[in-house]
Amino acid sequence: MVVLTDPALDLISLIRSPKPAACFSGVPVVDLTKPDAAARLVEACKEFGFFKVTNHGIPVEFMRRLEAEAVNFFSLPPVEKEKSGPAKPLGYGNKRIGANGDMGWVEYLLFAVTSKPLSYTPMDFLREPSACLFRSALKEYLSAVRKLASQVLELMAQGLEIEPRDVISKLVTSEASDGIFRLNHYPPCPVLRGSNYSLTGFGEHTDPQIISVLRSNNSTGLQIALKDGSWVSVPPDEESFFINVGDSLQVLTNGRFRSVRHRVVANGMESRVSMIYFFGPPFAEKIAPLPQLMGEREHSLYKEFTWDEYKKAAYKSRLADNRLGPFEK
Repeated sequence: MVVLTDPALDLISLIRSPKPAACFSGVPVVDLTKPDAAARLVEACKEFGFFKVTNHGIPVEFMRRLEAEAVNFFSLPPVEKEKSGPAKPLGYGNKRIGANGDMGWVEYLLFAVTSKPLSYTPMDFLREPSACLFRSALKEYLSAVRKLASQVLELMAQGLEIEPRDVISKLVTSEASDGIFRLNHYPPCPVLRGSNYSLTGFGEHTDPQIISVLRSNNSTGLQIALKDGSWVSVPPDEESFFINVGDSLQVLTNGRFRSVRHRVVANGMESRVSMIYFFGPPFAEKIAPLPQLMGEREHSLYKEFTWDEYKKAAYKSRLADNRLGPFEK
């Protein structure tokens, strides 16, 4: 039995680590330069709601530069980091995830992203040149990932054999699109070293948006749930990106694609830094199955709603809740 002597850990759930803690070898890998990329994307979205993309064209230096700036920020004394928070909902947060009681062994920075400059810059309190370096790395990274997301969504439309090709991608690239960028840091937890347990870093959930594009350093922690409900660990790959299907894309495809349930576990040894760009549609956008996908006698599995309605409902829920449940017919 593990006894947590740190009061800060009392509200964070323990997860028993399987032995051996092998990584899942079945994560779909999509090479974006291959002619079968569109078909493989669709297959992965139907079976897992999750896949890895390689040969994405984004220089590794972009990723490592932003990661280095994030590490510098999270290495600051707590009093300095807290100058950029609390996260309500943007800015710096520590352990508390949202306002509904979810807790995790994580600290984070949240940014709102639009086609215009970042609407919130929590590094503003940093002295130059640190703030300038952070902004530069962030702008460079977000611009590249935005193009990647558009490419992936256009390939999905191609694989689904629907037109126009930008029918999905245009939802996340317009000036009104609702983007969120998250930098997460899962620090080591010395009290767990040598035990068979891990701490909940970020509890199980699905992402409300259309897709999420994730990159992390070369450390384990990310887990996804398979169709049978079992949890598997995703092998880390700091040079590739992982894509999550979100709830909104599950609705747009009338359930053909699966919104993946996932979580992050924090162990006692490694520090994990992840960078997630959540691609949401404009707030007024109506979310309903795409007409191009609906067969003659096919009925929608979901009630129509706007992204604003769904986002508000999602933020009122707990992480593990079935957020789409109330919107199912």
